[in-house]
Amino acid sequence: MKPIVLGVLASIIFFAAKSQQSIPPVGLWREHLPYKSAIDVTAGAGKIYCATPYSLFVVNTENNLVERWSRVTGLSETGISTIRYDDVNQKLFIAYTNSNIDIVYRNDIYNIPDIKRDNIIGDKTIYNIYPKGTDFILSTGLGVIVINGNKYEVKDTWFVGNGGNQVKVNGFSDDGTFYYAATEEGLKKCPVNSSNPADHLNWELLSGSNGLSSGPCQNILTIQGKVFTQKNDSLFILNGNTWSLFYYDGWPIVNTNTTENRIQICQRQTNGISRVVMLNADATVFRVLENTGAVSFPRKAILYNNDPWIADQFACLSHFNTVSSYQQYILNSPQGIAGGKMIVKNNIFYATAGEVNDAWNYQYNGDGVYSFKEGDWNNINRYRYGSIDSLLDYITIAIDPIDESIWTGSYGGGLLHVNAGPAFEIFKQNFIDQTIGDPGSYRVSGLAFDKDRNLWISNFGSAQPIKVRKKEGSWKNFTLPFLLFENAVADIIIDDNNYKWIVAPLGNGLICFDSGSDIDDTSDDKWKRLGGGAGNGGLPNSEVLCAAKDKSGYMWVGTTDGIGVIQCPSETFSVTGCDAILPIVPNGNFAGYLFKGQEVRDIAVDGADRKWVATKNGVFLISPDGEKVIYQFTEENSPLLSSNVKTIAIDGKTGEVYFATLKGICSFRSTATEGGDKNENVLVFPNPVPPGFTGTIAIRGLVNNAIVKITELDGRLVYQTRALGGQAVWDGKNYKGQRISSGVYLVLVNDDGRKENVATKIFFIQR
Repeated sequence: MKPIVLGVLASIIFFAAKSQQSIPPVGLWREHLPYKSAIDVTAGAGKIYCATPYSLFVVNTENNLVERWSRVTGLSETGISTIRYDDVNQKLFIAYTNSNIDIVYRNDIYNIPDIKRDNIIGDKTIYNIYPKGTDFILSTGLGVIVINGNKYEVKDTWFVGNGGNQVKVNGFSDDGTFYYAATEEGLKKCPVNSSNPADHLNWELLSGSNGLSSGPCQNILTIQGKVFTQKNDSLFILNGNTWSLFYYDGWPIVNTNTTENRIQICQRQTNGISRVVMLNADATVFRVLENTGAVSFPRKAILYNNDPWIADQFACLSHFNTVSSYQQYILNSPQGIAGGKMIVKNNIFYATAGEVNDAWNYQYNGDGVYSFKEGDWNNINRYRYGSIDSLLDYITIAIDPIDESIWTGSYGGGLLHVNAGPAFEIFKQNFIDQTIGDPGSYRVSGLAFDKDRNLWISNFGSAQPIKVRKKEGSWKNFTLPFLLFENAVADIIIDDNNYKWIVAPLGNGLICFDSGSDIDDTSDDKWKRLGGGAGNGGLPNSEVLCAAKDKSGYMWVGTTDGIGVIQCPSETFSVTGCDAILPIVPNGNFAGYLFKGQEVRDIAVDGADRKWVATKNGVFLISPDGEKVIYQFTEENSPLLSSNVKTIAIDGKTGEVYFATLKGICSFRSTATEGGDKNENVLVFPNPVPPGFTGTIAIRGLVNNAIVKITELDGRLVYQTRALGGQAVWDGKNYKGQRISSGVYLVLVNDDGRKENVATKIFFIQR
């Protein structure tokens, strides 16, 4: 992709739709990780490898093409600590934040989970990687760990702390005669020919004598036979047995590194001014890079073919050609991960970045709101728009059913309305009430439009915590007829009766509210509070975390101890009321309540009325009645970024299911879509079916739950199935399990009158 020139000095390469994976086939995954912040960079064999806090991307220096690497493409983890390319052996070493390791060699990925799995107590973080022969020597919080790069296993562990104890090692190098370890106890050395470098007695402490003061050293570097160490914001050079000051300019040092026989120093002052200084081995300056667009918080700098590449926390990756010209690589992606609600409206995915902790305190998240449309991400937050810089922790969102403008709630900053442009309206004083005991905090924690386009609002912690903005723009507040702890209200779900079901966290249960035919007339208002226990709502307990309405009108309620289903919501305000039932899941000769003992964080209903359930132990797809588990996705058995799943959203048109996890957003192309009233624009994909294809063939655009027949041209039946919502799936085999031969096949579908018609054709190409 050619760069878009943004003036004389810089060009930015935005890898938009072509870099963001297209919607995957049924049964496959894609990730939606942030690629706007870089923490490390390394290079070799014509490629630049750039690590983000979550994953990494690769730039081919010959054609400028970019690849994204993640769990979806085969990496073992999400969350990177550091990376290093070994030029000699042409291997990429990836260290993850949980101490897992991948080594990429050619087209293979070798996982080394030994450090991650070891039950040793201590800091197992990998801070630095030093290739040595066929080994990789790791600087960790425990000490030095040696990885055999050929056998892909831990070779040795050196505890080099005083008395053989653990000590954090910040950097490692050697000059051919001695190994050097920059530790929190100071700089230490050991003879390279030592028979036992694992013995701490073989390590000599250098700090505190010969010109090098005592105390921690942050790094150790060697180039052209010379040894340098970083101590605080200074570099010292070893001359014989004496250390002398090599470089100091008063700027705080973020990182030091060596490539192509030069030293790269990343620096940043407390006022945010940053630069990268590149030095020759004789202390002369090779280059200074201080372009604010590319150098705002440099985390690592390297030289590759004499050109600087900078990984920057705010500016991602930049490639400098001349002194004043650079290319900036900012991949099309969300600003961060999602902690709040997500929704899909008319094929546009929306996510809120903010979150609250278990006590419902704000977390000062400024990443805002993301939208994803036709492969393009748009980020709305304080970093891009100064007029909304006071709003943090967006945790809820609703889309106006008429103009599709965005309404989103800040937990502390009020209600934000985003119109085209974008143009912003902020509702605080005179609309949203302050939190009792926290003046100046306007907490919006739930939003939902009713069938009349009135916007219902949960105003957490205020004296009148339920509000409505009527479609013509006027407002009304409601006082609860019962006491709630901290007046805690959150998500709002509106059912087929136009009842408002309000999640009341912090043990307050679930509230049902009927505002009657006239919102302004409070005389016909009805309120009901549901919790645990028979006659009180029948929920598993009163710690309600989420609720969802299914296609039968039932309310599925997730708690910290499983799921309850309210099957008679229209009778909620009757004398007898309506208690929830607890679904029972058969399991061999045993049976148990659905998700008993688990936190059910979110529930989403797909086109086939199946329920997707988010938990700390993965995500589950259960049958419409809740009596069968269809899928269970975890980190261990799927590309799910984390088993800790927070929220779920479903694109009913495509069947793509989005998961907000602890480590980022990912999605899975499921089998069910929303069915229509008639067979319209029936689409088969892939079509034609290519040779060797073994995936799932999807047929969508169907009547809800239609019967679908695949026949030969003469009408002979090959396969029959029923649509899941508005989509049928087929593995391309006949009833005998045989792969069908090349040719043209008819797709017959019954319409809303239950008459069979030819909907489309499928072409098979076999070799």
